[in-house]
Order: sequence, then structure tokens, then C-alpha cells
Amino acid sequence: MIIVSNTIAAISTAIGEAGIGIVRMSGKNSLEIGKEVFKGINDKKLDEYENRKMAYGHIVNGNEVIDEVLIAYMKEPYTYTKENMVEIYCHGGIIAVRRVLDLLLEKGAMIAEPGEFTKRAFLNGRLDLSQAEAVIDMIHSKTEKSYDIGLSQLDGSISKEVSDLRNRLIGIMANIVAEIDFPEEDIETITLNEIANGLKYISERIDHLLVNSKRGQILRDGINTVILGRPNVGKSSLLNTLSKKNRAIVTNIPGTTRDIIEEYINLDGIPLKIIDTAGIRETSDLVEKIGVDLARDAIKDANLLLVVLDNSESLNSEDREILQLAKDKNTIVIVNKSDLENKIDSKEIEMILGNVKTITTSILNNDGVDDILDTIKDMFFGGEIKVESDVYLSNVRHIDALKRTKKSIESALLDVNNNVPLDCIEVDLSDGLEYLGQITGESIGEDILDKIFSEFCLGK
Repeated sequence: MIIVSNTIAAISTAIGEAGIGIVRMSGKNSLEIGKEVFKGINDKKLDEYENRKMAYGHIVNGNEVIDEVLIAYMKEPYTYTKENMVEIYCHGGIIAVRRVLDLLLEKGAMIAEPGEFTKRAFLNGRLDLSQAEAVIDMIHSKTEKSYDIGLSQLDGSISKEVSDLRNRLIGIMANIVAEIDFPEEDIETITLNEIANGLKYISERIDHLLVNSKRGQILRDGINTVILGRPNVGKSSLLNTLSKKNRAIVTNIPGTTRDIIEEYINLDGIPLKIIDTAGIRETSDLVEKIGVDLARDAIKDANLLLVVLDNSESLNSEDREILQLAKDKNTIVIVNKSDLENKIDSKEIEMILGNVKTITTSILNNDGVDDILDTIKDMFFGGEIKVESDVYLSNVRHIDALKRTKKSIESALLDVNNNVPLDCIEVDLSDGLEYLGQITGESIGEDILDKIFSEFCLGK
């Protein structure tokens, strides 16, 4: 069991020019340290003010005034960490918050590790692990919909679902254990058919969650979209047009883009991660060759490929190779430079990619760009992107734990169908229970906890 007893402090706002900066403390000595460094009107001490109410005064170090502040003392257990907490609202910028924090550390507080406030909220039972991870998802959100997913998770959407599955599994296991341990007692027994029905329900519910997780990951992380094409077909122009900024250099010199360029755009609340790649072609230039290799690697992790072709030229061997790379991937073919004479045979594209969505554009004239965005929405969300009132898993760790649970349930179902002894079935169900507990933190190792919370920012 992890025991925390020290008092921690950290700056909770971003460092830089700002109107206000926040320094927070949590732990048993928060009030004592706060009393020592805060002087209110008429020299009132912090404990003379009402719990949870703002107080005006100064942070002082002996006779030296550090800053003019507002301060709030919050008595445990009704705080973010369920410990005594003090929050100091001082002037923003670099100097004021740093001097306030240094004083708290001088008076006995320890500098907080990244995510330590939220980690304490988890360890003290205010949040389960899935809710704690939702906090970092909300902080990292790039759009409103990814924020909504995190907020729903913080509100307990995943916790409630996992708790229901765990309770159902525990109920089945309790009956099995009773049957194994007390075979001669006059208790109502559970039949193999009842076990199978209960496990099938759990398995079907997990299937539903895993199907939703694909949308959940897109809502949280965005659509990983890679722009492909040979040099000088308009890839960088497409990136600049979609992002509405001159993110990539555009020239008529082939091979200008040599590195991976990433940009996020907001597609109706969904982060669309656009990756512009080096033009794929055979080259003797070492630097350009590295860029081409990076482009090929980017394809592997892509949710969507935008293959750009030059309408004014017939398909060549480089175009055909790129179309081959796009096989079996979500792909939109963009035939660019529609303002020039058409020399592309669409049947050649169909021979390689089949019935692929093809859009004719003139990126230079901004023609057809809206069609690209509308097609992306059609492909991934049936035309309308919305967060429905359902549970969306988006965390890879949660999804992996559910897949492991599913595997254990399927193994138990197979045992039931084969009339395997109950104690063997109980082993599989115990594994499933363990995996479900990893999602909410009932069964989790300290090393995994450290890794999860290390991804948080300081002061959260």
C-alpha cells in the first residue's frame, strides 16, 4: 500500500506573462505553513478566516513582503486531494509565483512531482484511476469533442460501466466458489447454462465498448491523416490550405519538402492531424531519401491517406507505387490541378484501389477543398460528427485491459461448453476480474501508477 504523508507544493498555472498565477499546497502541514507565510488585514492569520473562503492579504517572509495575494484554505476531506489544501492566487509572470513557491519549500513543503495532486486524489479514494486519467485527457484536449470525452470519463462513465461488469463477474464467481467449497451444503446452485448466459452478457457488453473505442480514440486523438504523392503535385499547398497558414514551403522545385510536417485542424470539433510528407520517388539525395523513408513509415500509423495526383500528367510509375501503398487503407484520391488539361485515366486508379473516393480539386484556386473535408466526415462519422450518450473508451491502456478481459471470458465460456470442472472456470474469471480492476485501479502496480502520473503536468 502506498502511504503519503508529506506536504507538497507546486505552481499550477503555466509559467509566463499572465494576470494571475496559482501556487497550491496539499498535505497535513498545509495550514501551518499557510499561517506562517500569510498575513491578512489587521495581521489576521489564515486559520482565522472561514474555510473555503477567499482572504486578501500578503505573502510574507518575516518582515519582507513577497506579494499581494488572495488565498484560500480548504479543510480535508472535501478537497481535490481529500487532504488539507491551500491555494495562493498571486501575480502572474515568472518572478512572483517562483518566489511564493520557494518560500513554501523553505517552510517545509516538498516540491510536487508531475501529477502528484491527482495521484493523491486517486490514492485517497476521491477518483478512481480511469477518472484520474481523464484529467490529463482534458488538459491535452485540442477540440471541444475530445474535451467532452474526457469530461464524461471524469464524471464516471467508464467507472460505472466497469463497476457493473465487475459486479456481474463477482456474482458469477461467488456462486462458483460456493459450489466448489460447499458441495454438500443446502444452498441454491448455479447451473452451467446460467453461468454461460451471464458470461455471454458480459462478453457482448465488452464487444460494444470495444466497437465504441474506435470512435472514442478518434474523438480524443484525432484522425491521423497522411498526405502522399510524388514531388510537386500540390501536397504542401493542400496542407497550407487545410491549416489556413503557410506551414509548408511551396515552390515549383520538386523535393522541397524533405521532412515530416504536422499540423492540427479542427474538423467540426474533431482534431484532424495532417501530416505532409516528402514526395515519394527514387532519389540519390541522402536527405531527401530519409524524408521518403519517413513518409513510408507514416503510412503504417495513418487512419486516412490523402493521395494527391497531378491532373495535368498521366500516371507514372511513382504514382502507381504510391497508389499501391494506399491499398487496404482508408484513402481519398485527390486529383489536383483541375484547372489544367485532364490527362489522368480514372480507370487506372480504380484498377489499383477499386471503388475509391476520388475528388477533383484545384488547390491553387481553393476549389474542392470543402469536398475533401465533407468526405472525411462521411468516411468516419456518416456525415455528422457527434458525441452520443454512450461510453467511449479512448485510452489505450483501458482498451488493452478490456481485450484481455474478453479473452478470459471467452476461455471460460469454452470451458463451460466443454463441461470443464468449475475450479478451472474460476481461474479464467479471476483473471478477467484482475484485468477489469486495472482500468479503475483496484488492481494496479505502483510502477504503472508512476508511469501514468508522470505524464501529467506539474501542479495537477
